[in-house]
Amino acid sequence: MPTRLLNRPLLPRRHRDDADGPAGAGRWAALRDRVPGLRRKGKGEEPGAGGTAPRRQPRLRRWLRRIALGCVVLWVAVTAASFVYNAVTDGRAAPPRGLSYVQAADIRTRYQEWGTTGSPVVLVHGAFEDVDTWSRLAPLLARDHRVYALDLTGDGYSERRGPYTVDHFTRQLLGFLDAMHLGGAHPLLVGHSSGAAVVTDAALRAPARIGGVMLLDGDALDTGAGPPPALKYVLLPPYRTTLLRIGLGIDGVIRSIYNAQCGPACPRLDGAGVDQWRRPLQVAGAEGALWSMLGEGVPGLPADQVARLAAVPVPKSVVFGSDDDVFSKQTPQETARRVGAPAPTLIPGARHLTMVSSPGAVAAAVEQLAGRIAAAPPAG
Repeated sequence: MPTRLLNRPLLPRRHRDDADGPAGAGRWAALRDRVPGLRRKGKGEEPGAGGTAPRRQPRLRRWLRRIALGCVVLWVAVTAASFVYNAVTDGRAAPPRGLSYVQAADIRTRYQEWGTTGSPVVLVHGAFEDVDTWSRLAPLLARDHRVYALDLTGDGYSERRGPYTVDHFTRQLLGFLDAMHLGGAHPLLVGHSSGAAVVTDAALRAPARIGGVMLLDGDALDTGAGPPPALKYVLLPPYRTTLLRIGLGIDGVIRSIYNAQCGPACPRLDGAGVDQWRRPLQVAGAEGALWSMLGEGVPGLPADQVARLAAVPVPKSVVFGSDDDVFSKQTPQETARRVGAPAPTLIPGARHLTMVSSPGAVAAAVEQLAGRIAAAPPAG
């Protein structure tokens, strides 16, 4: 529109004075219909930012409504997809054939044994591990010992039966010693990672039945380690199930966790190795046990209870990988002092899974402790 027209009054002079009256309102409405974009300026209203505010607010509200609607639609779509995926992948894996079981306390317990002669050694795994974690170490120990390993409830292929606490694990371990007729044989107990708390508790409860205790890559303490407490409020069903199954289905995820925990000295995981770590988390009951254990955190004992092990008259030892980043550099020495053990054994270059990365070095440490047990009188 030419500038001169914009600068001219839109109403003739004779009508401008009564533009605010009823007749003027009708004329204004008719003119507004003929001129697109025309807006009548109210009394006291100045052009500029203030004049456009009434338009911006409805526009902002419309965009907020659209964003909220989009979020709701996305949530519904993701939730529906999660339910569908979980239903499609709900078939549970079967345990491998040929496993051995025994009733240990109230748990149907999977176990394995190696060797037929020598003093007994019982291997107790840590969180999210199982009997197969010992597959490189146990044959070395079996040259001179009868070696036993069991799956604690919640892990591996033993029956899932909570609560997943040190108390329950210890009762299962002592029941296993009874079932295997090892109560009077004074076995050497090796506890890895959180399994260190279990063998410590067993020695405190039944010192006369235990020959010695090794804390391997574990301090036995209840440190509250584990995922952040807020995680259980974020990872709710069905999304946590979907994420777990997707993660377990990706070989690279399992290999990356294994490599981070085990280090460069560990053998590379082939397809069978990946399945060895993955399948225990895919059997019936595994997901429920996993969420329960994650909610409770890594099991352990109070520091004053662990310190009571120092007064138990059985040989003890503490063994750690020198590059174990799960614990601080001071943990091995502090643990040895706390439980009354000699200076800790540090395996050069090893991380958290020393029995996988350095089975020879761990076997040598076990043999050294076994020699001390043989030279010491049984605990009374």
